[in-house]
Amino acid sequence: MSTVKQDKAVQREKIARRAEREIESGFYVNPGIGMPTMVANYIQPGKEVVLQSENGLLGIGPSPYESEVDPDLINAGKETVTASVSGSYCSSAESFAMIRGEHLDLAILGGMEVAANGDLANWMIPGKVIKGMGGAMDIVHGAKKIVIIMDHVSKHGTPKILKECTLPLTGKGVVDRIITDRAVIDVTDAGLLLREVAEGFTVQEVIDSTEAPLEVSGSLKEAGY
Repeated sequence: MSTVKQDKAVQREKIARRAEREIESGFYVNPGIGMPTMVANYIQPGKEVVLQSENGLLGIGPSPYESEVDPDLINAGKETVTASVSGSYCSSAESFAMIRGEHLDLAILGGMEVAANGDLANWMIPGKVIKGMGGAMDIVHGAKKIVIIMDHVSKHGTPKILKECTLPLTGKGVVDRIITDRAVIDVTDAGLLLREVAEGFTVQEVIDSTEAPLEVSGSLKEAGY
């Protein structure tokens, strides 16, 4: 594995570990496809948490080792998963009834762009072939809290936290918190509030790599990823 790929893997692991701290014992949580699925690997012992997948699994376990892979047991992103001891299966219709009925305490999703007012774009890039919009549009309106985890900038170095989204929206004003490799940022009625800065970055570096205006919290701290 190249150094770049190793660095990327470590970075994503750190984001997933920080996102785990958003989960409280007793929560029902939907981890979106991609990086959010990693969060299940870091849930602390003693936390009573139920992870839900919109394709019909209530009780997702950690990612499987090679010897544990069951090709029939997948999440909404067609990634193989494990089921917890108390896990249960249902139809997609029942799963979406849970989501639309606002029974999820938290959703941790990936993002392509987030705007200063909490708009989210995470389902398509124009001109790219996609399989469909998935369940994100229901999830961002059904879950009680939405946390987005993503890289702070694109692979080209351009900001992904913007004044306004340029990609097609998944939901308007739905994001509560953004966790990136550089910072933890809250979406408030007054705009974006910088809560935490990751080790290795300065406040100014975070501000310079964010297109949207950032207010710095008076209780700013190191993220401790």
